[in-house]
Amino acid sequence: MPERTDLADLITDHGAVIEMINSGEAGLPVLTALLRAARPALGAACVAFVEFAPTGGRVIAASGCAEWTIGRPLPASDPATVCLLTGPRVRQTRLDHLDGPLAGELAERGLRRMIVARAELNGLTVGSLHALYADGEDSEDRVQHATLGYLASCIAHMYGDQSGLPVHGDGPVVAALADGLAVVDRDGRVRLWNPAAAQVTGRSAGEALNRPLPFPLPPTGQVLDHQLPDGRWLRITSGELVDPGTLRVVTFRDITDQQRRDSDRDLFVAVTSHELRTPVTVIKGYADTLTDHWESLTDHDRRQAARVIGQRANELARLVDRLLASATDVRPGDEPAVPFDLGGALRAAVLDLPGDLRRRLLLHVPVDLPKALGDRHSLTTVLTELCTNAGKWSPPDAVIEVFAAADGQTVSFRVTDRGVGIRPEHVERAFDRFWQGESGDRRGYPGAGLGLYLVRRIVEQQNGWVSLRPRDGGGTVAEVRLPRG
Repeated sequence: MPERTDLADLITDHGAVIEMINSGEAGLPVLTALLRAARPALGAACVAFVEFAPTGGRVIAASGCAEWTIGRPLPASDPATVCLLTGPRVRQTRLDHLDGPLAGELAERGLRRMIVARAELNGLTVGSLHALYADGEDSEDRVQHATLGYLASCIAHMYGDQSGLPVHGDGPVVAALADGLAVVDRDGRVRLWNPAAAQVTGRSAGEALNRPLPFPLPPTGQVLDHQLPDGRWLRITSGELVDPGTLRVVTFRDITDQQRRDSDRDLFVAVTSHELRTPVTVIKGYADTLTDHWESLTDHDRRQAARVIGQRANELARLVDRLLASATDVRPGDEPAVPFDLGGALRAAVLDLPGDLRRRLLLHVPVDLPKALGDRHSLTTVLTELCTNAGKWSPPDAVIEVFAAADGQTVSFRVTDRGVGIRPEHVERAFDRFWQGESGDRRGYPGAGLGLYLVRRIVEQQNGWVSLRPRDGGGTVAEVRLPRG
């Protein structure tokens, strides 16, 4: 650790982050850039940010040796989570003083000490910023603590802007933002602007008062959905106040998440209809050919038709299984977690992959791989979805590799491809139900948007976690971690 925090380097790198924001960047890319700037300035081995929702936390960004934790959930009942949400806003603790499993895994990797700062907005904790160190000295560097607290406040400000954050739509920042309220005169100029209005629009009272509303004013008693220049959506209502025509009260709220869900639902119906129609049309066509021309077909033609019907029927059954699985929260097989041979399960799952994927796949399993704790049967679904996703976003002949490994707490496997690669801002949204990427991508890579959603649900039901990250040199790495058996 340096003798003092390198504030000059931090200010320089923080300026570059501000330039990113000014150029229109938002969300995870900006957060990740901020963490990368903070780590060397603080002399930390790694820096990570945990976003909190009512059900617990999740690591959404990290820099340095903690990047493997991205995607890792922190349940609300985890002792480490309780520790983070209580006590001073900025404090230092030793990892061996925390009882949670994640703290133990970090300690096994040689990390001993952690400084943590909560990011708070309107009295609610939206996340926590962590700087981790290999040394175990109980030093209290005031500048170091103040710097981490300042950076946590910067992140909280990003949540207040709601530009790409929170990553999870049910985060506490959503609950913190009450309806915006404004009062306008007969000329349409703002006479009152409450704090929630400033939060929702990003305009302070000084910027809004005595100026026209920054969005259209609907007729009295009517509702208007309006999209702001930054892409967010507002639902606006208005009514008369005091004498008719004198003053009008306007209320508005951010409905961006609702608009996104409605859009996702419409997309799901459209895409699923297409996905169902394609195999059904092919099956019907070949079945009609066999029925109408059986005598004139050769044995080879009949077998080929039967093979195509079987292949398309399997595709149809798999899509139906996805739809059913996405509509229930029942654990696969509804069985308790048991130790199982992850290497053997992966080898068996590979045999169930479609032939085109099986031919492209290379499996690397160490001979001494320990057992994992979970549901062996569901692993076939997890590997199939991850390999299908890798194949969909890769050239037809590109190799897909699966690497199994273990550490002191977990057994894991990684599916790596050499395709177009996932964007940093998409690593979390990719697990949302019905999400498929940008519109241009959807046209080239069809699908129902359920595969990765099901993977995360299955893995987390077994007390594991799954994450995505860009692969060095191009492509994507999907990593699944399960507890050791």
